[in-house]
Amino acid sequence: MKWISLGLVLALACTLGGFACNQTNDAPQSAPPVAHEANTPPLNLPPDSGPPPTIDADRAWQYVKEVVKFGERPIGSANHKKLEEYILEHLKGDEVESDSFTADTVEGKFPVHNIIAKYPGAKDGIIVIAGHYDTNYPLRGTGYVGANDGGSTTAILLEFANQLRGQLRGKKRDGYTVWLLWTDAEEAVRKWSDTDSLYGTKHLAARWQQDGTAKKIKAFLLTDMIGDADLDIDRDDNSTRWLEDVVYEAASRLGYQSHFFVRNNAIDDDHLPFMKIGVPCADIIDIDYGYNDVFHHTPQDTIDKLSPKSLEIVGSVILETVRILDKMDPLPPK
Repeated sequence: MKWISLGLVLALACTLGGFACNQTNDAPQSAPPVAHEANTPPLNLPPDSGPPPTIDADRAWQYVKEVVKFGERPIGSANHKKLEEYILEHLKGDEVESDSFTADTVEGKFPVHNIIAKYPGAKDGIIVIAGHYDTNYPLRGTGYVGANDGGSTTAILLEFANQLRGQLRGKKRDGYTVWLLWTDAEEAVRKWSDTDSLYGTKHLAARWQQDGTAKKIKAFLLTDMIGDADLDIDRDDNSTRWLEDVVYEAASRLGYQSHFFVRNNAIDDDHLPFMKIGVPCADIIDIDYGYNDVFHHTPQDTIDKLSPKSLEIVGSVILETVRILDKMDPLPPK
């Protein structure tokens, strides 16, 4: 993830506090917000009932450690292939689809593999939970392991697979079908731009629009940089407003609202190709990684900056979001 536009609250804090708020990323500092509904109707929220969902944070943390041990994992590298095999090994016995193609990039052609694990539900429709597993290509050779940016999302999706697999036990889950999507080639291969980024999701969004899958997707929940020990998830102005509201409702029901939506940003990330084809999306991301974002896309993105508690918070909120969506009838129109 690269492009952001800082919200008014953060801008005022920087102005009043005299802080230097320059971003260190190699991309423009702002992105125009994707248009969404100006007046969102009241949400038809179900009552808060039943035990709250949880994840095994220790197991998710162990996954982060194992992912980071592969080292640098840019597309086209041996370590990237090893991580792909690691993910597929954890999904043995599940219904898995690979969206594979060759990306024609500014640095040449690269194999790209989006991985999709499918967990069937009784309701008509699909909820997609996504996150990228590649690491930054321009930083190859620097020792960049992407513990947060790529590692945390790879790990949390593996833990979601455990949770969903446990729900099924040979049957369909009570709610919507859930697809877990490990996106590939999210990062730029030279410098972030409209044409040099999001290779995997651009391809998949075009495919799902063509084959009719996009019309079946009720919600697309993107995770990115969610392991930061100082967790502060942004409200994304490039996401669907009502779906972000459901995420905040889920966080509030679990008592985690203080970690969500203090800042507003407009974020250019893997959800945008799906927003552009009319899929409701929410980008769940903590873009301010370290003071003035100093760890983002640097070799300092290491596991000591992360926390299993952050994985627990985000993982539980996403599962609660899914539970709320399962029971919302009807969902807001796309």
